[in-house]
Amino acid sequence: MPDSLTTTSQHISQPSTMASTKEPEPSVTGPVPLPFKDADVDDDAVQDPQLKEYKRRASELPSNPTRLRTRLRCYQGTWVLEQWVPGIMAIQRGFAPRQGDVIVASPPKCGTTWLKALTFATMARGVYPPTHAAHPLLRLNPHDCVPFMENLFAAGLGSKMDALPSPRVMATHMHHSVLPASIRANPECKIVYICRDPKDMLVSMWHFARRLRPDVRLLDDMFEPACDGSGLSGPIWNHVLGYWNASKASPETVLFLRYEEMLRDPVGNVKKLAHFVRQPFSPAEEEAGVVTDIVGLCSFEKLKNLEVNMPSSDVREGNFPKDSYFRRGVTRDWANHMTPEMAARLDAVMEEKLRGSGLSFSSLLRDRRP
Repeated sequence: MPDSLTTTSQHISQPSTMASTKEPEPSVTGPVPLPFKDADVDDDAVQDPQLKEYKRRASELPSNPTRLRTRLRCYQGTWVLEQWVPGIMAIQRGFAPRQGDVIVASPPKCGTTWLKALTFATMARGVYPPTHAAHPLLRLNPHDCVPFMENLFAAGLGSKMDALPSPRVMATHMHHSVLPASIRANPECKIVYICRDPKDMLVSMWHFARRLRPDVRLLDDMFEPACDGSGLSGPIWNHVLGYWNASKASPETVLFLRYEEMLRDPVGNVKKLAHFVRQPFSPAEEEAGVVTDIVGLCSFEKLKNLEVNMPSSDVREGNFPKDSYFRRGVTRDWANHMTPEMAARLDAVMEEKLRGSGLSFSSLLRDRRP
């Protein structure tokens, strides 16, 4: 994981109405970057009997080996990386959201990094206007600003979330059905979900995996498990349906976004996001161009070309280099890697599983291409 930067907790204020490069006032905050490294295991946590028990239980779950020297485990009907399972168990057992907390949820490789950046920049604009010369996103990877909960709790660092000021922004790849009731049934905890055409998601995941294991095969190692529901974060249709149904039942607590629509109208979707998290842009902010400044700050090209996200030789074994989170960021890249037969098969699987839900990836892409 990327290195993080120590920050000082302050008090909460309303978002600024004008973009500025002035140093933020010490008494103003919103979400802050992590004041600890979410990949470093807490020494005390290593001895925690409960965490050891979670790891033991994870090792006994049904498994599905991958070519990344790790295993997928089937936990509560979902396929997740073995190292995530203890973190999920710890979250289910003891995570207590605060009023104003926001959870960014997604399957892997569906625009998570972009949504993290947009959510953080939107909610932190009271501390760091998007044009601020010292904005955290100019010097930190978005994953330093929005922690991945499964890794955090598996490393024994979950309690350190208490040190972060409100409102907090966190991220997860958990299925909606696996979320603890403290999140799932909490009207004060907002969930922002993003998904993507599964074909593009799969190709993006393949390229991502190949950064550590160039021998990973798209067809045998990724495509077949995706189709039968045993791939990472699978079954993917259950992942999407869980949040889709929750957004229909409780639109005030679950915002359902699609990557393709975000690309078509980033400004409109950032406004929607801000309203959803109860930090709508004021007329003065809109007139000053704050929304477009946030979109520009978080754009793919901007983030990709920052020094902090450039390729680096300083990568710890088993962790992905920071530049691996910024490959292409486009739609329909699947056509460059899948045969028409493969695409038709995955489309058919998804259409069958989503039938009757009101959600369709095929119609979205067919009728509303960029």
